[in-house]
Amino acid sequence: MGDYISINVADGEFRAYVARPSVASAPAVVVLHEIFGVNSDMRESCQELADRGFIAVCPDLFWRQEPGLDLSHWTESEWQKGLALYTAYDRDKGVGDIADTLAFAAKIPGSSGKVGVMGYCLGGLMTFLTAGRRGADAAVAYYPGSAQDYADEADKVHSPLMIHLAEEDEFISKEAQATIRAAIAGNPRVELFSYPGCSHAFARHTGVHYDADAAALANGRTWDFLGRHLR
Repeated sequence: MGDYISINVADGEFRAYVARPSVASAPAVVVLHEIFGVNSDMRESCQELADRGFIAVCPDLFWRQEPGLDLSHWTESEWQKGLALYTAYDRDKGVGDIADTLAFAAKIPGSSGKVGVMGYCLGGLMTFLTAGRRGADAAVAYYPGSAQDYADEADKVHSPLMIHLAEEDEFISKEAQATIRAAIAGNPRVELFSYPGCSHAFARHTGVHYDADAAALANGRTWDFLGRHLR
C-alpha cells in the first residue's frame, strides 16, 4: 500500500502517490500518468516498481486543471473528460512540474539520490520532453502520444531513454512512428522497441487492449533498464 504526499512548487502544490520498497535505501522512479490521472492502474504500476526495489512517485499532472483526477472505469464520459484535459494541458509547465518532482524524489526519505522517470501515453510524451529539456538518470516512455510533433527535440536527449511503441497504435500512426524512429536514429542514448499486433495502452492492466505477453516483455525490459542505470 502506498500513500499520498504533497509537493510544493513556485505557484502552488500538488499531490503525488508514493509506493515504497521494503529496503532502507533505494533509487526513485517518477511515474507519469495517462489522461486518466493518478488512478488504480498507476497505483498498481507504482507497486510493481516498489516490489522490485524502487521508490515510486506518481505526481498529479492535472493539478492546475482538475486536482485529484482518478478515472478508472473507461466509460465514454471518462474518455472525453480525459481527452479534454489532455488537449488543454500546458506541456511546458508540465515539464517544470516533473523536474520539481524529480528533485523532490531525489531527496525523499530513503532515496539513494538516483532518479528515473517513466510514463504512459501523455506521461510517455512528458517523459520524452523531460529527458530532452531537463534530464534524468534514466527515462522510459510507453507509447508517447504526439512525440512525433517534437521530433526535433530528440537530439537534445542526453539521458538514457527507452521507448515502447505499439505497432498498431490507433493514436500514433505508422507514419508518426516512422518519424519518431528517424528522429532518434542518430542518438545512441535512445533505444526503441516495437510490439507487433499491439494497440495503444497495451500495458494498461485493466485496459481493453491489454496484452499480457507484450506488457510482460516491455515491463521486464523497463525494470532491467532502470536497474542498470539507477543502481
